[in-house]
Amino acid sequence: MNTTPRKTRLDAIAIGLLFVCCVFWGWQQVLVKATLPFIPPVMQVAMRFVLAAVLLVLWCRWFKTPLFGRDGTLAAGLLAGSLFALEFVCIYIGLQYTSSSRLTVFLYTAPFVVALVLPRFVKSEALRRTQWLGLGCAFVAVLFAMSGNLSTATAASPYQSWLGDGLALAAGAFWGLTTVVIRATKLGGIRAEKLLFYQLAVSALILLPVSLLLGENWGQTFASMNSFAWGSLLIQAAVGGFASYLVWMWLLGRYPATLLSSFVFLTPVFALVFGAWWLGEPVTARLVAALVLVGAGIVLVNRK
Repeated sequence: MNTTPRKTRLDAIAIGLLFVCCVFWGWQQVLVKATLPFIPPVMQVAMRFVLAAVLLVLWCRWFKTPLFGRDGTLAAGLLAGSLFALEFVCIYIGLQYTSSSRLTVFLYTAPFVVALVLPRFVKSEALRRTQWLGLGCAFVAVLFAMSGNLSTATAASPYQSWLGDGLALAAGAFWGLTTVVIRATKLGGIRAEKLLFYQLAVSALILLPVSLLLGENWGQTFASMNSFAWGSLLIQAAVGGFASYLVWMWLLGRYPATLLSSFVFLTPVFALVFGAWWLGEPVTARLVAALVLVGAGIVLVNRK
């Protein structure tokens, strides 16, 4: 069990780790997009979690960290893992019916789910008016950054477009509820390794059959994968699925979840920055303004 006292504010260590994670997650979004011609989307995330789970087990065996002891967290762990998996199912099915920009905006309603629901279980997580203002400011920044592409539709009918938006909103809700379950149950007191294992293992078990049901051809994909596809998959698993998520679980066990959630608004903005650098997408005044707005929102949320 985690016996370290929970802190009430984010210190320099937490802020530094969050910043690095958001930078990587933003870059990973571009990496996933660049890998889609070689690996189908759900197969990509399923394999990421399978490989990350293997790395996590090896890590725990090396450091003799117990994963399977009875501590009364099984039910909550399975729930958190299922919510985590459902988030990705909604994301990748939703992308078939709506644009990535629209999906991003709806997905990043997750911090509001945390801020609204978590204080009902943990009173100390309640936000003040200024913090709500900061959260809103950061969300508006994401909306502003994506606004140039929000009208882009991939669906054949308005009904399908609404379905895509609804799935994106559901993904944000599942993401937020995963954080709530972790913080409001015994999961918040266990080691980060076991907490991450619950989510990786359950997600892999759910996403593997979902990939097959969606008609993704695993055999053909493996036969045609090149060095870039394998390298991308390994980076997503080792850094994205294992290292960065392990850091996130460690942070959730020691700092207020509502304050941590405010930083995730940096991720889509960094994704646009890396898209401009790697994919040649334009750097606009809207993007620069969005970075400033997100930064201002984070400062307001974490202001004493």
